[in-house]
Amino acid sequence: MATAKALEPAFQGVGSRPGLEIWRIENFQPVPLPKSGYGTFYSGDSYVVLQTSHGRGGAGVYSHDVHFWLGKDTSQDEAGTAAIKAVELDAILGGRAVQHRELQNFESDKFISYFKPCIAPLEGGVKSGFKKPEEEEFEIRLYTCKGKRVVHLKQVSFSRSVLNHDDVFILDTKEKIFQFNGANSNIQERAKALEVIQFLKDKYHEGTCNVAIVDDGKLQAEGDSGEFWVIFGGFAPIGKKVLSDDDIIPDRTTGKLYCIAGGKVADQIEDYSKSSFESDKCYLMDCGSEVFVWVGRATQVDDRKAASQAAEEFLTSNNRPKATLITRLIQGYETHSFKSNFDSWPSSTAPSAENRGKVAENRGKVSALLKQQGVGPKGKEKNAPVIEEVVPPLLESNGKLEVWSIDGGAKNPVASDDIGKFYSGDCYIVLYSYHSREKKEDFYLCYWIGKDSTEEDQNTAAKLTTSMFNSLKGRPVQGRIYQEKEPPQFIAIFQPMVLLKGGLSSSYKSYIAEKGVDDETYSPDSASIIRISGTAVHNNKAIHLDPVPASLNSHECFVVHAGSHLYIWQGTQSTYEQQQWAVKIADFLKPGVTAKYQKEGTESATFWLGLGGKENVSTNKVSLETIRDPHLFSFSLSIGKFEVGLELVEEVYNFDQDDLLPEDMLVLDTHAEVFVWVGQAVDTKEKKNALDYGQIPGNSFQKKITILFGGGNESHGNQGGGATQRASALAALNSTFNSPGGGGKGPAAAKGSSAGSQRRAAVAALSGVLTDEKAKVDEPSPESPEKPEEAPEEPVEPSEPIPEDHDSESKVAIEEDENGILSSQSTFSYEQVRVKSENPAPDIDLKRREAYLSVEEFESVLGMTREEFYQLPKWKQDLTKKKVDLF
Repeated sequence: MATAKALEPAFQGVGSRPGLEIWRIENFQPVPLPKSGYGTFYSGDSYVVLQTSHGRGGAGVYSHDVHFWLGKDTSQDEAGTAAIKAVELDAILGGRAVQHRELQNFESDKFISYFKPCIAPLEGGVKSGFKKPEEEEFEIRLYTCKGKRVVHLKQVSFSRSVLNHDDVFILDTKEKIFQFNGANSNIQERAKALEVIQFLKDKYHEGTCNVAIVDDGKLQAEGDSGEFWVIFGGFAPIGKKVLSDDDIIPDRTTGKLYCIAGGKVADQIEDYSKSSFESDKCYLMDCGSEVFVWVGRATQVDDRKAASQAAEEFLTSNNRPKATLITRLIQGYETHSFKSNFDSWPSSTAPSAENRGKVAENRGKVSALLKQQGVGPKGKEKNAPVIEEVVPPLLESNGKLEVWSIDGGAKNPVASDDIGKFYSGDCYIVLYSYHSREKKEDFYLCYWIGKDSTEEDQNTAAKLTTSMFNSLKGRPVQGRIYQEKEPPQFIAIFQPMVLLKGGLSSSYKSYIAEKGVDDETYSPDSASIIRISGTAVHNNKAIHLDPVPASLNSHECFVVHAGSHLYIWQGTQSTYEQQQWAVKIADFLKPGVTAKYQKEGTESATFWLGLGGKENVSTNKVSLETIRDPHLFSFSLSIGKFEVGLELVEEVYNFDQDDLLPEDMLVLDTHAEVFVWVGQAVDTKEKKNALDYGQIPGNSFQKKITILFGGGNESHGNQGGGATQRASALAALNSTFNSPGGGGKGPAAAKGSSAGSQRRAAVAALSGVLTDEKAKVDEPSPESPEKPEEAPEEPVEPSEPIPEDHDSESKVAIEEDENGILSSQSTFSYEQVRVKSENPAPDIDLKRREAYLSVEEFESVLGMTREEFYQLPKWKQDLTKKKVDLF
């Protein structure tokens, strides 16, 4: 185990506050870089970069990402030093950081996202005696500019032969900066290039040089175009883009797991799961475009260094492309991207008996080391200030709240005195209208589904909510909310909010009568226990429990109706806020009735008699759902004649409202809820199919989703921008959580719950320069906002995913066995079932084309057995099928 003296003193006390810290390797030692140098990286050097962010778990907790950046001309010794120092930095931070290797010109999007709009790569380095830019004689530089959110800026040879029709180029001269737009380049990259030009103008030209846009194919002898070509020695036709080895971007593949032993990658582990990982070992997972090094908590620093080196050797020996990323993870702090390679990743459990001793011993050594380093055990300074819990963004208060209950195929207004009471056997529609900061009226429309409600009421709620959405001309943010998965923004508009057992709708009453189920519907006159847990405005819902002593808990307060008495029972560990909120809930449920106070341990005999006798109460604190970092993904769809297929999924790092591009569709996964955001300029066909792909980006997307239309029905600026989109983005933090079960009828089926701005100045400048005439015609003007789509004759609910099961019109039957493997007694050839077939098979399920293949042809076409294929996550199945024209 490395001692405190062996670890780098330059890293002491770092990572104690959010932000970026950078060191350059000089004479094999990390030297802090001044803030003014952040974003500038010399090709002859190596760097260590620490990004500290607010972590999951509340106040004062931070997460860390450690990157070591290797310039293309750096020495092997300096590169090795940077890798070792990254491991030492992680050790000083408590061994919880995620480590990333970054090669010049092949940096990860996450790394680039720290430096908006880009990093500035420069030639030279410490050993070559580089000069500061202001000390150098100005040299003309040509760059390629790739990426629509984070920009990969790469300096290329100053030669006309480098230009092509597919990319965006920036030519930086002493007097003027030119942007050359290849004819086939996309509009987002052009927009980002404008941001880069502004960055270069400020950094190297003191903000004084001129800027010119040159469009491919629009040659003018005079003006900016002519001046641009003169610099290259005169105009000549440019050729097609020539791909080199550096342009090879590896595909993401199904993960392959290997054990690392003795500093070497050992044999592959088949049929792996989370239980395959042991806390005193290191592993390598090869996912094609990214290689993960997983290290157990009980491993030593030297083992971790050796594991990182083994990953480097693994890529070299297998001739992998330079763009292959290496990410090192510590047990218990696995990333979203890593866990998406598993069908499931259960919550952490206690270490096994054989490893418990090793973990304890290692933990003691780490704690002792951190004390010597002057750092607290959680990677922060001992005297670091405590940060208060952050309340999530909420909707504007003092709005108008209307609630309807569903009964008999219709919606009935809920009396004002009963707003806030939600019965588990019922469904409700909620409309909240409020005025945002832009002084206009906004709407939040959703329907709430009780976990015991009937399918009939659920469908009615969906249909009527859609009708209301259409009647409001598509302006509301619309969502669907399931019981016990209410988001903070929903809870906050009900003060108070109580979840009650049973139901009042006729459909629910008929169902329980038919099934012979006892009616547990809450009644003010019947015995009941109401639990008070959260007390903040965004989490203070109360829950109806069984009227038995086992429902009580020492950490909370409860409103208890037993016999003819109303009590407020206070646990020994309950807070003053809980006790005060219990008084409000008691008055809400039993107005005018005086409650008697009962403190744990001093209860009256009458109190226990009303609950059936005295028993011990629970002392285990009810844990709230784990807080996890949100993830944003962009995705696009390929629209075919008969089908819609997934085109691309990319994660967006360090995102903000500027990443809501009007041409894009995005999925925001907060783990508790999933949103689909649809830009105003997205094709109409893609909008209609967007919701079906909310599950695509990973296993955590096996949830129901909300669809958000960027810009809504009104526009106050450029496409998708302005006040309406800002309001929509804020309102995106609202509804819709895990769907409880699927398709069955009644409460039994519903209980199976699944676990778990635009470019501002750039786009404004771009709109008049780069957008072609056709786009201008198609886009709605600020004076003529885009009209919402007319509702079909039978309204289709925007927030209801397209069922994943077989088409109702399919005549050729598909069978599904107990393991979820699909097949059909009627088989067709691959040429008949493929999407572009000239002789298509009739009446087959177009979403399950592979099911009609014979065993032999299935394995030949898809490269795996049926069992292996249907074990893949749904999104991986779709990607696999797309590659062979079956999707």
